[in-house]
Amino acid sequence: MRFIKSILLCMLSCLTLFSCIEDQDFNQFDEIGVTPTIEASILYVEAPESLVNASTQTNVINQEFNFDAFSSDVFSKRVLDGTITYIVENTTESELSVSIELLDLDGNVLDTVIIPVAPAPMEMQQIDIAYGNSGRSIDIIKNTSSIRVEATNVSGTQSTSTLAEPKVILKSSGKFRLEIIQ
Repeated sequence: MRFIKSILLCMLSCLTLFSCIEDQDFNQFDEIGVTPTIEASILYVEAPESLVNASTQTNVINQEFNFDAFSSDVFSKRVLDGTITYIVENTTESELSVSIELLDLDGNVLDTVIIPVAPAPMEMQQIDIAYGNSGRSIDIIKNTSSIRVEATNVSGTQSTSTLAEPKVILKSSGKFRLEIIQ
């Protein structure tokens, strides 16, 4: 009797070992895709009210910034899509028009965003521009080498805000999805 129990126990153990084994698929790695989302600041420009009023011309800001981060191979060959967010804050009494141009290596304009800015009191203004499948061409981002920012005063040079340290602030950030493993 003891012998039969031992044989049955042995057979049952062997059956449980073989019933839980599944064929291994070592080709699963080929099916894995890694697409992280990265976010970073792009630019920050600030102009105090005294600069807005001191402009003899209407251009308060007229600056070009070198920005090779988008056109580097590490980024441009892997970027799928993304969004650039522009935020404008104005605590001056001046009405402005802000123009942001993305330029290629030769200085050609790839994309332009124009933001009308109301005088104070105004709420922070945010504009999101999508690139890739759900927006403008991703090639704009891949070929951007510099950014030109112009702020034009359209209301004259007599801004006298009662707020402490009145100024115009433009800041931007980007959020992009990259394909690391295909």
